[in-house]
Amino acid sequence: MEEALAKIRPHTSSSLPHQKTPAVLLIALESTFKEQHTEASPTAYFAALLTTLDGTIQKKKQGSDETEVLHAELYLLALIAPFVSIAVVRANLITVLSLTGPLFPSLKEHAPALRSQLSLYHVVLQSLDRSQLETQGIRQAFASILQICIDPRPKVRKRAADVVRDVLATPPAPLARHPYSDKVAEWVKSALSDVGAGPLSKSKAKASEATPETALHIVAFLRPVLAKLPPSSIPTIANLLLTLPRLGNPYLSQTAYSILSDLFALPSEDGTHIGDQLSDVLSVVLSSPPSKSDTILSPAWVLVLGHAFSVYRATDNGAHSNQLGKVWKTIWSFLESSDAPTRKAAAQSLDVLCCSFSPALISSALQDGASKDTLRKIITQTTQALDSLAYARAMPELLSVLSSMIVNLRYRPKPRSSPTAAESLLLPLIVHVGTLRIQKGFEYKEAADATLATAMRILGPEVLLRVLPLNLEPSDRKAGREPRAYLLPLLSQPHPSPLSHFVSYFVPLSERMFDLQSTAEAEDRPSEAKVWSVLVAQIWSGFVGYCYGTPDLKESLTPAFSQLLSQLLYGQPELRPAVLKGLKVMVESNVALASPKDGETPSPDAISPSEASDNVAVLRTQAESWLAVFFNVFGSVGRDSRGMVGDVISAWASIAGEQEITKAYGKVVDLFKNNMALSAKAPPQHGGQNDFRSVTATTQDILILLLPHLSAADATVLFDLCLAADVLGGKDNGVQKRGYKILTKLVESGKINVDAEAIIRRLDELSDGLTAAAKKDRFMLLTLLVPSIPSSTMHIIPSLIPEAVLGTKEPSEKARSAAFDLILAMGRKMNEGGVVKRNLIDGMDEDGASDTAANVEEFLTMLAGGLAGSPHMISATVTAISRLVFEFKDVISAKMHTEIFTTLLVFLTSTNREIVKSILGFVKLTIHTLPTDLIRPHLNDLVPGLLTWSHDHKNHFKAKVRHIFERMLRRFEWDEIYSCAGEEEAAKVLVNIKKRKERAKRKKNSRAEDDDDDTPAAKPAAGDAFEDVLYGSESELDDSDDEAPAQASKNPKKKPQGHGARLRLDDDEPMDLLSGAASRITNASSNRRRKIGQDASHFKIDEDTGKMIIDAKETSENEDVGPSTDVAGTAYRESMTSVDGFTRGPNGRVKFNKDTKKRRREADEAEDVEMADGENAPAASKKNKRKVEPKIGHEFKAKKAGGDMKKKGIDPYAYLSLSQAAKKGGRGGRSNLGIAGKR
Repeated sequence: MEEALAKIRPHTSSSLPHQKTPAVLLIALESTFKEQHTEASPTAYFAALLTTLDGTIQKKKQGSDETEVLHAELYLLALIAPFVSIAVVRANLITVLSLTGPLFPSLKEHAPALRSQLSLYHVVLQSLDRSQLETQGIRQAFASILQICIDPRPKVRKRAADVVRDVLATPPAPLARHPYSDKVAEWVKSALSDVGAGPLSKSKAKASEATPETALHIVAFLRPVLAKLPPSSIPTIANLLLTLPRLGNPYLSQTAYSILSDLFALPSEDGTHIGDQLSDVLSVVLSSPPSKSDTILSPAWVLVLGHAFSVYRATDNGAHSNQLGKVWKTIWSFLESSDAPTRKAAAQSLDVLCCSFSPALISSALQDGASKDTLRKIITQTTQALDSLAYARAMPELLSVLSSMIVNLRYRPKPRSSPTAAESLLLPLIVHVGTLRIQKGFEYKEAADATLATAMRILGPEVLLRVLPLNLEPSDRKAGREPRAYLLPLLSQPHPSPLSHFVSYFVPLSERMFDLQSTAEAEDRPSEAKVWSVLVAQIWSGFVGYCYGTPDLKESLTPAFSQLLSQLLYGQPELRPAVLKGLKVMVESNVALASPKDGETPSPDAISPSEASDNVAVLRTQAESWLAVFFNVFGSVGRDSRGMVGDVISAWASIAGEQEITKAYGKVVDLFKNNMALSAKAPPQHGGQNDFRSVTATTQDILILLLPHLSAADATVLFDLCLAADVLGGKDNGVQKRGYKILTKLVESGKINVDAEAIIRRLDELSDGLTAAAKKDRFMLLTLLVPSIPSSTMHIIPSLIPEAVLGTKEPSEKARSAAFDLILAMGRKMNEGGVVKRNLIDGMDEDGASDTAANVEEFLTMLAGGLAGSPHMISATVTAISRLVFEFKDVISAKMHTEIFTTLLVFLTSTNREIVKSILGFVKLTIHTLPTDLIRPHLNDLVPGLLTWSHDHKNHFKAKVRHIFERMLRRFEWDEIYSCAGEEEAAKVLVNIKKRKERAKRKKNSRAEDDDDDTPAAKPAAGDAFEDVLYGSESELDDSDDEAPAQASKNPKKKPQGHGARLRLDDDEPMDLLSGAASRITNASSNRRRKIGQDASHFKIDEDTGKMIIDAKETSENEDVGPSTDVAGTAYRESMTSVDGFTRGPNGRVKFNKDTKKRRREADEAEDVEMADGENAPAASKKNKRKVEPKIGHEFKAKKAGGDMKKKGIDPYAYLSLSQAAKKGGRGGRSNLGIAGKR
């Protein structure tokens, strides 16, 4: 509320009455509060505004013009109301109704005031209980708001609709539906009836009010409140919506059909009788189809037909089958439309109809071999459409419909061994799609791949590859069979084919391809070898698809196949990710199927929970051997590849028995101990890591993976092992870091008994050998241990403070974050209470200090001891105190806040920049967080201290100080801060900040007026409140001195124009448009582009070298190359090089060329060339702006010829007069000509 009011107060001097009046009224109310010593609470504002409104209404009744004041009071009431408690609103309901209820008629002419009135009632109506909703004044006010929902003014209409929507969405506590929902439904029905009978109405008044625009407003209002209306009113509203299309307004018809689609999509509830009328609704919709060329109405009509049939199927499962063929045929015809949205809507509706394939309908189609069955007619129609020219442009939609048919024909009339209905009915159609996919001119390969992927998921590769073989081997190519390598990437999705099919089909195929790859590599054919390598990788990437709950796991996962998989893991790095993923999915899918979650519907082809449990038991018997394999692979791969191996280890360890885990854990621990001993004895190696230490770190990683599955006894032994000095005090960063990580995870798991005091003392003893890489994990371990400290041993916490405080200055961001978490954990522990035995604190045992109670303020006192240390320690302490002040600002007393503020304010005058940087952060935090009453007494010291750094650019101090003052100006008055500035020079800084702020505000307002939609997005929050306050809000005025950057071009991107379907040009090949038209149609534009190399045929080619021979003489003889042949190129060259040319910089500015000596010489040479052009020289152009000196010998130039005659290609002598030859030029007056007249 305070932020909203702060934006109003500065407008007391505004020239606009609607801004000035609320500001003056607000200032007057607040001055009254100060005089009466009343707290400026939302309740006080609310009561004062109601009193003021009463007086204003009384004055208005007496003839006084108080319109502006009345509007200002309503505006402030609407602003304050959301912050007033519900009890206060209910208590003052009669007053609010008596004052504001009669204002509705008079406010109709004043849109801003009417919106304020609506905002006020938005709060009032949501605050009332059930009994108050029956008040006469409330019911009348709600009726007025309903009428405003069809107001012609958009903003007013939207505000009223929002009020009704939110009121219906928040019914009183005992009720599930709002009592006013019936009233809204009756009003909607009445309004729609008036609109529907508008042109035929006998009442002229109603006929004039009921317009298509009014109907548009009603249906726009109806969409968000539809789900809140009583179910019994839905059928009547649906019938009324069906009458709107006959008004002839296409947009109204489209909106009505869209509302009907939403209505049919509503969940069915008790009392909804729309199902009884759906047959009539379908008949009405089917009887009024729009034209296929109507691009506005057709999509909405098609969608409403599909949704209506979907609801009809749910309500009458038997009768819908009779209507399916008729509705399908009606919607199918819209796939011929040239409008893409219409075709897309038709495809969506057909997808909905595909869900209506009931088991009875499918069984009938399977038993009836004739094509008279509805489902078989649909399949025949789809098959014919794939080759029809009329549906060529709708090929993506046809393939989408076919995918829906495949999914909805998954039904199996018999157990798993029987084929699905899709296999029995759609297999020829799928084969046809596969045939289209390999045709050269077929453009919709992505859509075909999506359909084939659906077929692969439903039918499985065992069925699909039987009719669409891969044809990848050389023997297939020799026989002329087209390869289908595009099917291999589709194997990786879950499908019903058993694992035995992969073992019997793809494993031998991959072995043969690997042999072909080896042969190609041996015969130095790297390209062919790469092809076979890619095919092998694609085959094994499909291994995961066979692992999703396979039914024959016990028979397929034989020792021979397991040995093959382990050999691939060891010897084939390219295939390792695919095999690991398959083995992981094999475990996770069976575990998930063995214990399905409540409400989760398994796939029809999925195995039963009992079968999945049997599979898990089979896998558990092999877990020990597989874990050994995974451990070996984990140690052999690089660090970047261990993540996937670790996931597989975790998956298999989750199903392994306790005995198997214990065995595996024992082997890894023994290896860890042996390598620890060897690494300690091994001499240090320079320039590389010790091999024993590397193995030690690897074993630690494996132990981390096994931690969740260890027993409590093993976990305790491991904890003691890692708490040893050779692990946490070792010189190896990796071993030490992983040791702390293991301890952290063990404490977090809760499997060990934690003696926090003993562990912390042990960690304190090992702190000397701590490496930088392990600090983050050490802080995390201490954070977990602090809550376990007994309340009687709180004296341990001071020993952790120095390490945690210095950790906030670590270079690693994660380490800093962990250090802050540790400080907060200690603060929360101290806040819980307890006893701090000061005589047991290190360094205080000789002082005879007494015990003290543990609390946050005591903890802050402990932290403050760091302010007596080095500058680095002081800076870290200030940062730590800032974090605690922000976290516990409501717990710390005002006295303690004052002591902290005054203590740290002294450091603002420090000469150490590191300290000052932390102090500026603390000041910014306090101004943002603490109450103004705590800061106001210290402004005389704070403002001058900040101003001393206002001119310092280093470390961004100037920007930081400026932003702090901006924050202060938001919370304090300008005069308060300006009076504390002191010196005149310092005061100028504040004046400058104020001017910059006002300038930035003016620019922001002007940009908002220019374009409301292009306002810059707010900076996203960093995710941590403390970080957002301290670093997340940069100054709004940083760039206010600079010119606003040039805005990007606002020209919207041109919408790509859709091209109609075109016939593809295929040279002289005959084209049959009656069959296979899909591969002859293209949607691409017909722009003919120059083919690469088509101009090369015009040149001669050297037979020996193959190079083109370009003869300049032939070109000059055959072509009339005049002076204007290369006008564009010449003009561009002159613009870049001549004296009169110019260039453009990166920002588009024109930069004219300089008149340099080099440019003049080049221009002279160009003119010399022109003199030799002969008769083809261009006509004299206009006079140049710059005077050109005549060239030497210009008078000897032939007037009618092309220059002096050449003999045998040799230029004759040029005769010059002695006066010209002796003419001085160049530097120093020397002549540029030699004695022979040559330059």
